[in-house]
Amino acid sequence: MSPTRRVLQLLLGLLAFAWSMAMLLHAGMGGMPWDVLHQGVVRSTGLPFGVVVAATSVLVLLAWIPLRQRPGVGTVANVVVIAAAIGPSLAALGALLPEPGVVTRVALVVGGIVLNGVATAAYVGVRLGPGPRDGLLTGLVARTGWSVRLVKTLIELVVVLAGWALGGTLGWATIAYAFGVGPVVQASVRWLAPTGLGDARSVRRADPPVRATVASGEHNRGA
Repeated sequence: MSPTRRVLQLLLGLLAFAWSMAMLLHAGMGGMPWDVLHQGVVRSTGLPFGVVVAATSVLVLLAWIPLRQRPGVGTVANVVVIAAAIGPSLAALGALLPEPGVVTRVALVVGGIVLNGVATAAYVGVRLGPGPRDGLLTGLVARTGWSVRLVKTLIELVVVLAGWALGGTLGWATIAYAFGVGPVVQASVRWLAPTGLGDARSVRRADPPVRATVASGEHNRGA
């Protein structure tokens, strides 16, 4: 994969990720686990959503220090691009679909999950550094020796419960995302990762963030 394609795929993946977040949030049926927390903080503090996303990312990056994780260009881009894009994405969806009906909300959820899986494969596949939450996952797995599935479940359970307690929306879309995004990531990495990370041998050779992402998808599918 050429450097130009890697950078372009990274940026487009992150923009698509932000748009998928907005789709799920605008549907009002429950956001992604971390977005339940973001939404709860927004409702408790009144801060803009992008500011909350950025602040949470910085706090998660601080947790990398004892885990000895190293950020990359993609890590910084993850924080900046998603935090900058989520506000305009929510505003655009609000203007396009001010009062979505039930069918539209369901379509937003399904489309958001699919887009999120493809976007995740796109930005992880370029191997320019994991996102803050990906790095937290892989760092904890490395330090504890626990399975990706266990660590991922514990992290997301904590953030969902904290977000729900703060007023975030926890709904069926949150559960659908947990079970549905993994297979999409698993299918997408075959096309968007530089060496085709869809088979078991290439997953074992991949960088830790990619292995964790694909492994979590496999566990989601089997759960």
